[in-house]
Amino acid sequence: MENYVNWFRTAAPYINAHKGKTVVLAFGGDAITDERFAAIVHDIAILSTLGLKIVLVHGAGKAMDATLPDPGISEGAARGRRAVSPDDLERLTGHAGLLRARVEALLSMGIANSPMHGARIRVCGGNFVIAQPLGVHGGTDFGHAGRVRRIDREGMSAELGSGNIVLLSPLGYSTTGEIFYLGRDEVAVAAATTLGADKLVFLEDTLLTDASGTVQRDLPLRLAQMLAAESPSPVLDAAIVACQGGVERCYVLDYRHDGALLCELYTRDGIGSMVNRDSYESIRVAGIEDVGGIMELIGPLERDGTLVRRSRERLELEIDCFSVVERDGAIIACAALYADTPNRSGELACVATDPGYRRSGRANRLLEHIENRAREAGLDRLFVLTTRTAHWFVERGFRPTELANLPEKRRELYNYQRNSQVFIKDI
Repeated sequence: MENYVNWFRTAAPYINAHKGKTVVLAFGGDAITDERFAAIVHDIAILSTLGLKIVLVHGAGKAMDATLPDPGISEGAARGRRAVSPDDLERLTGHAGLLRARVEALLSMGIANSPMHGARIRVCGGNFVIAQPLGVHGGTDFGHAGRVRRIDREGMSAELGSGNIVLLSPLGYSTTGEIFYLGRDEVAVAAATTLGADKLVFLEDTLLTDASGTVQRDLPLRLAQMLAAESPSPVLDAAIVACQGGVERCYVLDYRHDGALLCELYTRDGIGSMVNRDSYESIRVAGIEDVGGIMELIGPLERDGTLVRRSRERLELEIDCFSVVERDGAIIACAALYADTPNRSGELACVATDPGYRRSGRANRLLEHIENRAREAGLDRLFVLTTRTAHWFVERGFRPTELANLPEKRRELYNYQRNSQVFIKDI
């Protein structure tokens, strides 16, 4: 029960923050035919009942794509797309129809094994995607392979505003009445950017990795572009285009992980790979709005005697001295710099990191930030008083010193009952 209470307290801010927001979820035909897909749809239904506006975009599946002719060209305007003949289109539309029907059938169940079993979750579709032909590239006529021309924003917004889930297939319709086969990723990106979606989620069978195979969890746009150059990935390219088009965050989740959607959206760190338009985590100078977060962070360390107690009033007066690490709106680390400009020295104080983020390198980056602030203020050295973390500071270039080496005003405030050790570092 305690774990449930803690989880609910953690999830509640995210439930509130996501309510009314638009999320585009893209998945392939392989995910739909996977035995775990019913659980995924169950979670999508939960997201809908929690107030999210949801657009689903499904693909045809790798097996179906593999039956198409080889790409005529791999670069340029066609982007590696395959030509689609009239016979190919007939097979693709039939297959897409079966996949769509499976998604609709599962959503019609509501939320199984719960008081909301049979709850009415409406799914709608239609000619929301207007397409045009790829045409001829490199001498190859791509036939019924197309590209997105535009998205019917007004029509989709009306359905989403009515609480309906919008389901899009990898098909588009031209103004002349033709059907074109589109890329799932292109449809998802076009829908997300046109609607101004807050999030675009790709459900894949793998996360984003670098050339060595290391999973990449948090990728600001600039780093994502560097990774795409080193380790090309269609879904990473799509995430980058979406972020450039105004989507704040794009996620790549492993659909085989039970509850991946819920874990990603309703926990601070999630379990997938994320490409974000702006930095999801930042180190910055604190503001008055951060006082509550800092107090929550340092409270346990004050109670066990690691840090000196500070009142809210004192924190508010000294807030300009603090720097914080903010992750998705939460303060996960802090430190303060008290400058003694006449003596060209500064005190590093109140260094604290959330237990869940210790040994992650964040304290090191925060220390570098403080040192840069000190240099900008014209200081030559930092000193710190500590009772329990001496080794941490020694490992980062601080050396023991005598109390007599502190500035006179700081010596006068020294608490002999705490008997803190004094360390100093030239910067």
